[in-house]
Amino acid sequence: MMTYERKVRLELAAWKYKMMKDSTVVGKLSKRVQTKVQELIPEKVHEVLTDTIKVMVQTILAGSDLITKSQDVSGLTLQEKDRDLQKKINDYKKIAAAEGAGTGAGGFLLGLADFPLLLGIKIKFLFDAATIYGFDTTKREERVFLLYLFQLAFSSDAHRKKVFSIIENWEEKKEKVQELDWRVFQQEYRDYIDLAKMLQLVPVIGAAVGAYANYQLLDRLGEVVMNSYRLRIIKEKEGS
Repeated sequence: MMTYERKVRLELAAWKYKMMKDSTVVGKLSKRVQTKVQELIPEKVHEVLTDTIKVMVQTILAGSDLITKSQDVSGLTLQEKDRDLQKKINDYKKIAAAEGAGTGAGGFLLGLADFPLLLGIKIKFLFDAATIYGFDTTKREERVFLLYLFQLAFSSDAHRKKVFSIIENWEEKKEKVQELDWRVFQQEYRDYIDLAKMLQLVPVIGAAVGAYANYQLLDRLGEVVMNSYRLRIIKEKEGS
């Protein structure tokens, strides 16, 4: 019978391939459509998202109100940690979907409010995930790692590949990547979610789009977080 760690290693290999491959033809076409859509987006929307992401980066780096008491998880197996995180992912997906439906049904102004609200949900999830896997977010380097996880989940092909290399070789690279360019950060995120978030502002369909988009965004973030921490844990085990 295959051990759980062997199963995880196979899943990580498949995930790495997924992270490093280029977008499909459909994905590239969607990107071109999105670029056109961005030209129609009111400047006010761009300003809200830009300011919100800048605050998010500062919030994570400061981290004081988000850091929870670290837990001793040394007695838990990787399988148990993964199970705990999957439960947390499911909880946060439901929260994000409910929030997206509520703001999407409320028109343009409430739709704009979804940007900071959703980011707040994602930030809290990231800190909870670190705790589940036993990483100490009182350390600045661990909070910076959270920002790279966020970028890995929501970036273009080229940037995603660069970030994956950092995640995969964190112990070797972490001292060199402590300073982030938040402008690149926010542009990558904006480009990734603009189309879905703009549809959320459309009357009638906004609620359904908001719920679905937020659910999927948390699902993607959860996948990236789980596999990134799995990768770190296995590499640390190999190096011990």
